[in-house]
Amino acid sequence: MALRSNYDKPEEMKDLLRRLQNVDNVLQRMTIIGVIICFRSLAQDSLSDVLADRIPFLLSSIIDFKHHVPNGDSMIVSEIASAAGLPCRVDPALVAALRSQKSELGEDEYTVACLLMVFVAVSLPKLARNEGSYYKASLEGHTNNIHCLAQAINGIAGALFTICGHGDIEDRLKEFLALASSSLLRLGQENDKEATRNRESVYLLLDLIVQESPFLTMDLLESCFPYALLRNAYHDVYRMENV
Repeated sequence: MALRSNYDKPEEMKDLLRRLQNVDNVLQRMTIIGVIICFRSLAQDSLSDVLADRIPFLLSSIIDFKHHVPNGDSMIVSEIASAAGLPCRVDPALVAALRSQKSELGEDEYTVACLLMVFVAVSLPKLARNEGSYYKASLEGHTNNIHCLAQAINGIAGALFTICGHGDIEDRLKEFLALASSSLLRLGQENDKEATRNRESVYLLLDLIVQESPFLTMDLLESCFPYALLRNAYHDVYRMENV
């Protein structure tokens, strides 16, 4: 809980971050989840293309129904849309998978879900130490697949907080973005070359997370993280690949 309340206090955050355990393990598991979600997304895109070719009228009806459903994407409509290969604000398959583990989440589980997002947000700077965290511009991805964290973070946040039923997915993702931005900005003040090995490549994760999110905007990102840093990061990774 202290990580949530002290994110704007650099010295206290350094001490708290040193106490975190199993950071690499959590980030690796989140990356694996992201890879699975990305692969499923590719399959969904293919399904949508096939249905658009073979049953265009039915698919257009589903798209129209999804677009006009009241109160955003209800889970029933999301399930119909997902079955047709259409993207949804909250992945119904991921919700079903998590709900099968525990049908109802109480306040304790909600707190754990919030702290999971906080844990991931403040752990992102550690990725800069990894040699594989280099962003390969020609592939539009990181060599160790951490670009898939964008899908994992958005997917898990949407599913977990849908199950919790507080209706605050957007608020929790805004909190995540604020914590992640603050943590990565502190990385810019780090003097240890080992800790900043792939700093610019990790900066790009923030942009990818916002691009993949139906709840976050670029204006919100710019209010947390200077756009000039992102622009320079993109310039650096493209320049390094062409050297």
